[in-house]
Amino acid sequence: MKWSMAKLLAFFLFLSTLSGCGYNSIQQNEEAVNRSWGDLESQLQRRADLVPNLVATVKGAANFEKETLTAVVEARAKATAIQLTPAMLSDPAAMARFQSAQGGLSSSLSRLLVAVERYPELKANQNFRDLQIQLEGTENRISVARQRYNGAVEVFNFSIRKFPNSITNNLLLKLQAKSYFKADEAAKAVPAVKF
Repeated sequence: MKWSMAKLLAFFLFLSTLSGCGYNSIQQNEEAVNRSWGDLESQLQRRADLVPNLVATVKGAANFEKETLTAVVEARAKATAIQLTPAMLSDPAAMARFQSAQGGLSSSLSRLLVAVERYPELKANQNFRDLQIQLEGTENRISVARQRYNGAVEVFNFSIRKFPNSITNNLLLKLQAKSYFKADEAAKAVPAVKF
């Protein structure tokens, strides 16, 4: 009788340790990272889709600086050429290449929008203003999506490092920490405003 009670007690202790091993929470946190990455990619795609419309509108509305337009078109091409899959989120080098391409597009778009200030007839064009508002909104959505992605990465990275989840991860899952989306080096410089 005592032996069967001891077995039953050992079985329940074993079950209680399984519920706290973190296997499911690690899986859930990784899915949150993947979902956040998908949301960020969706916003980046929206921006990439808006850029050709913006450039076409600018071309049609004014004799614009060709150099600026060319830079935007080339930056968009580079940004859409580099693809980052959820499996590559643990590769800091791949993340750096992706961020560099996206940073180049953001920089080109900023120069485009600043240069437009010199063309009053372009600012008066309703189509351009609508696209400019959409682009600004998209940039804000991208910023929010980046923050949410980094928050999900923080939760995931902590979940694979904390005890007892770290044991579960090391023995069963072997998942690597995900890379954060970091600011582009050029974004750290204060923009010069000249009148």
